[in-house]
Amino acid sequence: MRANTRHRVIPILFLAAVSASAGAEVMLPAVDLVRAAFEHYRGAASFGSMRMTIHRPGWERTQEMDAWTRGDKDAVVIITAPVRDRGNGTLKRGDQMWTFNPRINRVIKLPPSLMSQAWMGSDFSYHDLARSDTILVDYTHEIVERIQDGGHTVYRVRLTPRPDAPVVWGTEELLIRDDFVVLEERYFDQDGRLVKTLVATEIEMLGGRLLPRVSTMVQADDPERFTRVEYLALEFRDAMPDRYFTEAFLRNPRD
Repeated sequence: MRANTRHRVIPILFLAAVSASAGAEVMLPAVDLVRAAFEHYRGAASFGSMRMTIHRPGWERTQEMDAWTRGDKDAVVIITAPVRDRGNGTLKRGDQMWTFNPRINRVIKLPPSLMSQAWMGSDFSYHDLARSDTILVDYTHEIVERIQDGGHTVYRVRLTPRPDAPVVWGTEELLIRDDFVVLEERYFDQDGRLVKTLVATEIEMLGGRLLPRVSTMVQADDPERFTRVEYLALEFRDAMPDRYFTEAFLRNPRD
């Protein structure tokens, strides 16, 4: 597996990285801490295989998928299993998104009104997948707490939308470790109520990077409603051709 010297946020969170040793105090303004954390995951391009488990009280569904990414703007995700779902896919290019359903053999461009809907029936929305560096420009950032945890300093960063920013959430919070691993993302509505939390676990070396192997989006009002995404494989690449991020590739993906 070939590692790139650059980093990327994958599948769902998309500029120089600052290194830190475990437990060291990170002397950065809040916005630069968030930027450095995002850069820790970001790279020129990547390919990954994942397993997504959607859990509900009384039932559970699992899908496997492949994902190709380029920078923080372009991505394509294709379901590979089970057979009944194989070939369903999503394309993100810039701030636009398309879906493909092989049963009807149609590529559909998503209008803004549908971006808040659930992606593949999961606890992630299309809007969650579409976000990139807008989290840096549409919000103000403040470090509101420093926590000592397992030899690390963890920073709780509050993100408040700027006036008239085109955002969904009332506020967001990030828990960022001193080595720039994002441990949690918390999403609050306009009344300040917690709606859902993205929790990163099983932090290990993936594609030559220290990254969470498992990310779980949990609904605040019902912990039995969650979506877990696990990396099965991940590699970083120096580049990804334009052909990957086209409607033709969405219909007929060939790496």
